[in-house]
Amino acid sequence: MYSIGSRETVAAFDVDAQKCFTPLCPDELPVPEGHQIAEELNRQAQLAGVRVGSKDAHPANAVWIATEEHPQLTPVTGHKNVDLRWNRHAVPGTTGFELVDGLPDVTDYDYFVWKGVEADIHPYGACFHDLEERLSTGVIEFLKNKGVTTVLVGGLAFDFCVKTTALQLQRSGFQVYVNRAATRGLAESSVADAIVELEAAGIILIESSSDVTIADAVSDACTI
Repeated sequence: MYSIGSRETVAAFDVDAQKCFTPLCPDELPVPEGHQIAEELNRQAQLAGVRVGSKDAHPANAVWIATEEHPQLTPVTGHKNVDLRWNRHAVPGTTGFELVDGLPDVTDYDYFVWKGVEADIHPYGACFHDLEERLSTGVIEFLKNKGVTTVLVGGLAFDFCVKTTALQLQRSGFQVYVNRAATRGLAESSVADAIVELEAAGIILIESSSDVTIADAVSDACTI
C-alpha cells in the first residue's frame, strides 16, 4: 500500500481513453480490453483533487497514415515530428474519436489536451505537442500551478501514449503512479519493454487504485 499524500496534491490523468484504441473500432488501433478501463479511471479520480485528460485528434489526411504500400509501424522519413506509420485513427467527428463509455464529458475535466491535430505531427505523450518536447500542451504548468505533486496515470495504450506521458510527467518533477487496472497494452513485447523503462525512471506501477491511499482518507478513518 502506498500513501500518496493529500487529495489536493494528487491528480488523475486519463490519457487518450478513446474508442479508437478499443475493439469497438477494429479498423483503427484496437487494444485488447481497451473499452473496459472507464470504471477504474473513475475510481482513481476519486483519490485526486484534479482530473485531467487527453485525446488524439488527427486529421484524415495525416502524412503518417498507413497504406498497402507503407504498412503500419514502418518508418516515416522527411518529417521531424513523425516517426512511424499508423492506421488512421482518432479523426474528430468519428466514433473512434469519442472517449470510452462511462467517462465524463471533456468539459467536466479540470484540464484537457487535444494532440496531433497537425497533419505532419504525431506525438505520443500528452505533455508536449511535438516529438522533440519543446512545445508544451500546458498540462505540466497547470498541474504545478495547482500544487500537484503526485499523478495517477491510466488510459490507452499502456506501451505508447500512457508510457510516454508518464515519463514526461516524471521528468517534470512529479511522482508518477501508473495504474495497471486503468490501462491496457497493445502488444506483450512492448508492454514488457515499457514496464522496464517506467520502473527505471522511478515510476511506480500499481495493480489498481486499491494499492494507494490518500492522507485525507486516513484522517477520516481515524475520526470515525
